[in-house]
Amino acid sequence: MKKLIFILLTNLALFSSLFADEGMWIPILLEKYNFADMQEKGFKLTAEDIYSVNNASMKDAIVIFGGGCTGEMISDQGLLITNHHCGYGNIQKHSSLENDYLTDGFWAMSQQEELANPGLKVTFLISMADVTGRVLQDVTDEMTEAERNKIIDRNIAEIKKKVEHDTHYEARVEQFYNGNQYFLFINEVFKDVRLVGAPPSAIGKFGGDTDNWMWPRHTGDFSLFRVYCDKDGKPAEYSEDNVPLKPKKFFPISIKGVQKGDFTMVFGYPGTTQQYLPSFAVEQVLNESDPHRVLIRGKKLDIINQAMNSDPLIRIQYSAKAASVANGWKKWIGEMRGLRRLDAVNKKKKYESKFKEWTDNNRTLYKKYGKILEQYESIYSGLSKYNLGMIYINEAGLGSDAVLLALRLRLLENLDGANDEAVELIKKEAKAIADAHFKDYNEATDKQIFAEMTKLYMENISAEFHPEFFVNFEKITKKAENKYEAFACYMFNKSILTNQEKFNEFVDNLSAKSYKKIMKDPVYLLMKDYLNVYRNQLATEYNNYTAQLDSLDRIYMKAQMEFEADRLFYPDANFTLRVTYGNVDNYFPKDGVEYDYFTTLDGIIEKDNPEIYDYDVPDKLKELYYAKDYGQYADADGTMHVGFIGTNHTTGGNSGSPVINANGELIGLNFDRNWEGTMSDIMYDPEMCRNITLDIRYALFIIDKYAGASNLIKEMEIRK
Repeated sequence: MKKLIFILLTNLALFSSLFADEGMWIPILLEKYNFADMQEKGFKLTAEDIYSVNNASMKDAIVIFGGGCTGEMISDQGLLITNHHCGYGNIQKHSSLENDYLTDGFWAMSQQEELANPGLKVTFLISMADVTGRVLQDVTDEMTEAERNKIIDRNIAEIKKKVEHDTHYEARVEQFYNGNQYFLFINEVFKDVRLVGAPPSAIGKFGGDTDNWMWPRHTGDFSLFRVYCDKDGKPAEYSEDNVPLKPKKFFPISIKGVQKGDFTMVFGYPGTTQQYLPSFAVEQVLNESDPHRVLIRGKKLDIINQAMNSDPLIRIQYSAKAASVANGWKKWIGEMRGLRRLDAVNKKKKYESKFKEWTDNNRTLYKKYGKILEQYESIYSGLSKYNLGMIYINEAGLGSDAVLLALRLRLLENLDGANDEAVELIKKEAKAIADAHFKDYNEATDKQIFAEMTKLYMENISAEFHPEFFVNFEKITKKAENKYEAFACYMFNKSILTNQEKFNEFVDNLSAKSYKKIMKDPVYLLMKDYLNVYRNQLATEYNNYTAQLDSLDRIYMKAQMEFEADRLFYPDANFTLRVTYGNVDNYFPKDGVEYDYFTTLDGIIEKDNPEIYDYDVPDKLKELYYAKDYGQYADADGTMHVGFIGTNHTTGGNSGSPVINANGELIGLNFDRNWEGTMSDIMYDPEMCRNITLDIRYALFIIDKYAGASNLIKEMEIRK
């Protein structure tokens, strides 16, 4: 293991310039490998300015926002900026027909007006360290995978326990290079995070799902929050006595703008990449997983969009759901197109052919690695039907909100033999779950979704994985013209989980005996059957195959590093803090077409269409445009720039990440990738992959000139 890491670190320094724009780098190791290349590309600060344990550095201004985005501090009063789509769920929770913050936006003109968000957290990294030796202590090559994992789990638990003892910190140990290396992350988690500002969706979500993953882009994708702490600066639950956090570091903001070729750095928490997959895995993604996910989500999205366009209340209720469904749907379409364009499967096969030649010509290597590709082929062949079953259980079987509510209400089964006190506690929790559910629920819409998801499941999954409840399908729908609609009508009419009035009546009269009513509810019974299929027929076999893959992936990763000892290998993303860097640049998506590196407010006005919700430009924004009232935020060319693109390697989780210039100043917020580059999670293409950034000047323009929230501008350090 030590030899492997030594080889890696030695060659990173030698070959970084060959792969400069690709890769997600561990900040603590920048000095050791590619920092010289960053400087050559234009970066003017030191590695210590990026990451330091002893002094305030950029890493102290960056947070995990919620559970899947990045955010950054932009004032010494705890002010935080992230993407609008990252704050969307919380903005939606505060919205109603009376206070429609999604449509109208929200701006707190004082700290007293800021809105609390129960459950929302931000996480600061205190430090990170390589703990490979400690994690793999007592692990030997002779062990079975189960024995190995048991020791690793024990060692990780001991490391975390030691770190967290008598502190308020949280420890996290993550594997890198598929289990060949491990890092410890010590975090500080703040739990009082309040909504400060959000533009209307006509700005923050301009272009909606149509423009999602696309360039050129004109979306003002930002929202503002504030982090609060107790009077001692420590994390605390929400309290009116809490005070704004004074962070160790916050980003100064540059309004100088960007030019083609400028250095850019994205510093954040990329979620998941799989750059080192074998051809068999890429083939499964391309020909099985992605097509079926696209099919299911496309059908669901059609129903939701039609409902949202018919009723303003449904638009509010389903806006966050629609965004979530559409995001993956469109990403997977782009991923398939990109993988086909790159001929990714055949590229992997050519690589594997050379790898096989390397192992076949050396007896020692053949003994260690010679059977890897055969094993992969066998595992992926066996995994296929279970992989498809898991996709359909999660995306279609549990695709209706009513079925998901049933899943969340399994706590009611604890009422069997419960005393009065337990009954009241469970009753209260069930009521809270249902209230949150029905706030954003429309029965007619969900009934349509249920019918379509049932149809897709029955038509695409073999009968061996059908829930037992389906034996009633023909009986229920015997004389119906549309069997799936009839099935949905029967299920929804008979269930108490599809109507709030029915459910509230059930909960109000809940007791240790009456709870059994739900055990006969058809939607609840169907959920239980799906769960049985998942547990008893899919999960065990699926997990057996993936456990084999975990072991093989670790060995194959090690083998690749030995096979290409002079190649730069960066670890796949795993939602840990990473640095990516590159340059502002245009690209050519297809023959005869060139996309410039920036967009302007002119493009927003060109797209204006009051008949389409996602393109209905607010009147005030149009007034500012026609008056050219851009304040200090206009570009040198006189226009109001909205977004720009660069060659930084990003993925999910990087949403909200700061985009930083050569001087360490904030110049934008990363919020997306171009559609032609969505395959970068599996295979990066430097000619086509671009990260999409909101120009920070447009965000400031909206805050200042559009919203009139100059109180927020005054908090920031703005550099001209």
